[in-house]
Order: sequence, then structure tokens, then C-alpha cells
Amino acid sequence: MTKRKDKRMNTNSDRPDPLARLAGLHPKAIDLSLARAARLLDRLGRPQDRLPPVVHVAGTNGKGSVVAILRACLEAAGLRVHAYTSPHLVRFNERIVVAGREIGDDALAVLIDEVETANAGAPLTVFEAATAAAMLAFARAPADAALLETGLGGRLDATNVVRRPAVAAITPIGLDHQAWLGDTISAIAAEKAAILKPGVPAVAAPQPEKEARAVVESFAARAGAPLVAWSARPAPGGFAFRSPRRSAVFPPPALFGAHQVVNAGTALACLDAPGMPFLSDETIARGLAAARWPGRLQRLPGADGREVWLDGGHNPSAGAALAAVAAGWRDRPLHLVVGMMRGKDPRGFLAPLAPRAAALTAVPVPGEANALPPSDIAARAAALGVSADVAASVPEAIDGAAPNARVLVCGSLYLAGSVLTDTPPPRSG
Repeated sequence: MTKRKDKRMNTNSDRPDPLARLAGLHPKAIDLSLARAARLLDRLGRPQDRLPPVVHVAGTNGKGSVVAILRACLEAAGLRVHAYTSPHLVRFNERIVVAGREIGDDALAVLIDEVETANAGAPLTVFEAATAAAMLAFARAPADAALLETGLGGRLDATNVVRRPAVAAITPIGLDHQAWLGDTISAIAAEKAAILKPGVPAVAAPQPEKEARAVVESFAARAGAPLVAWSARPAPGGFAFRSPRRSAVFPPPALFGAHQVVNAGTALACLDAPGMPFLSDETIARGLAAARWPGRLQRLPGADGREVWLDGGHNPSAGAALAAVAAGWRDRPLHLVVGMMRGKDPRGFLAPLAPRAAALTAVPVPGEANALPPSDIAARAAALGVSADVAASVPEAIDGAAPNARVLVCGSLYLAGSVLTDTPPPRSG
């Protein structure tokens, strides 16, 4: 995993760009350890202990969508919400939302200065520094809830410094980041389930692998974290949701794809957990309609009759979710445009999609030295029986698709970010 490049902050300082300084704090982009973040936050006065009620979200897929739905529903109730997510797509500021507003450049620069001063030159990853900055921002601004998405794993993730969240949620778990989390579903699930805390309600999404469910249930039992009982299933006009606090049919979330029913159900189960403020069905319906999460099955402006979609999914579970959506796309040929990073599993990602694809064009991920060569992706696709070639860029790949094609650009959040950087504001799917 490489360190993100993005549009820089526009500050009035003559000092080097704060984001460039952050990137030089530690030689590794990923180096899991809770000790560095805890030490730094101790020096900053433990802002994590002064947050509003926290919903802590871990998992492999759907974390950001769950946070987006939670935020939209809480804001539909007129509540002020902090949100910390990663990675960003275009601007680093996207990661830190303070009381409903993306943090400004000047405010972020001041926080990073404060974090750097307290850190005193000790090794620190960019994610740990960003987490500390978010904790400071959230502790200083009044809000009714704080939503924290883990960056990687859970047990050693910097967000796990919060000792007692209001709710802890686990989204679907699959194979990803094996170099850091382990090479089995059980090992990865153990890392993610370690955010569960004694006495804190736990919400677990349905798991595609029974091993993951068993690990989550075991961790919850050992931690004394009561699992919230809930269900969500497709129903005419939307989806039916049931929890101990409600039974209702809701319209589908604005986020596109059948898998978003699971994400919406996970978010609603968090909202219905003991101790959370009760939201009416009408408020939740407004929130579901308002939820937005860029780069996840997002409709982009078309090109010469082509229909273009963008998704940052990059692991086998994401490939399966996209394939389920593509199963309903029968009116146009599907052309995949794929760029991926090294360390990912291109065959695992592409295998579910291959039977649905008429063609595939592999592209580089702009600005990422650790991107997988397009020729490698094309070779994997060809081995799966897909007609595959390569192109120098996403626009070139789209131009090469059939005029009536439905184009799905996918394979990397970094690729999604580069597309959104160069694309006019897109409309939601």
C-alpha cells in the first residue's frame, strides 16, 4: 500500500505542506501498533476520552457505506455528527468531518502542527497522525455522535484507542490485507472483532464465511459484548428491517447495489442499539434517501452513449458484490476498466465478474508506483476467458469500449480517486 497523493491544502503558511510533512514521519505506510497512537494521544491530553457517543465500525467491505448511512440518518434527525473515514478519494480533508462539515484547510494544518509538536519527531504513520488530529477536532467541537471507521484491521488500529464506544459494528469480512492481518478468514476476523468491548452493544453484519461469524460471536461472548439481534432482507419497494426496537419496511438506500441492504441494515441496527437515540421510521427513510458515498457504484457522466459507473472495490468480496449487481445489467454489454495495486488478488477480484463481462481494459493507477502493471491484469482476465487489452488511461479505455456499453471502472480506491479528481461533479447512482 502506498501513501496517498491528493490535492494539497491551500494554506497561508510558508512552511512545507502539512501533508508532505506527514508523509515523512515514518518510513512505512502501514505499521500496525496501538502503542504509538496511545503515546501521542496521552501527550495531547487524551482527546479520545472527550468524544460524544462513538459508533466504531470495522470490517472488510461496507465500512464507509455504513458510516455514510449512519451519518445521513442522524443528520436527518437534526443531530450534529463527527465522522472519521479513510482513505480519501480526492482531498485528505474528506477523512475528517466535524459536526457535519469537512474540515477546512487551515483548521487541519493547525491540528497537524499540534500533532507534530506533541509527537516530537517520534516514528508515526500518516494514519496515526490523522487519527490524532481527528480526535482533537472532535473533542473540541460539540456534536451528538462520532462515527469512527477503522483504517486497517481493528485490534491494532489507531481508532481502537476509544475505550468505551456506544456501539461497535463489524461489517462483512473477507480476504484483504493478508500481509498485515493474516492469510485466513479466521485470522482476519479476529483482528477486526477485537474492537468489541465489555458491555458495549455489538452489531455484526451477516458474514459470507461461517468462520468469520463464529469468530465474531466468540469474541463478543468472551468480551461480554451483547450482540444486537437484527435482520434486513429485500422486500417490495425496499427492504424489511427488524430489530428489538422496530419492525418496518424502508425504501432502498440511495447507495446503489443489492449489497447496500446489508450495509443499511447494519447501520440501522447500530441506531437501534441500547443507549442510542431513537429515530422514527420517517427520519430513517429520509436519511436512507440522503446517504452519499462517492466512489462506490457511483454513476458518472456518460461518454458518447456509454453508461459509466465507478467503484473502488478491490478484493474478492467486492468482486462478488459487483457481479451480483452486474447480473441485473442485461440491457447493455458490460465493459470492465480495471486498475489495481500490487498485493491485491486480481484473479480473486475478477473471477466473479468474468462471466458477466463482454470485455476488459486494464489501466495503470495514476501516480502510484506500487500499482499492478496493466499487462498483468489483462493476462489474469484473459485466463478467465475475458477478452482483454490494455490502455494508457481510463478515458482512453472508455473511448475504446463499444458505443452502447455499460462501463464499470473498478479495482482500486486509488483509481477511483484519480477518476473523481478529473471528473466534473457526478450524479449519484
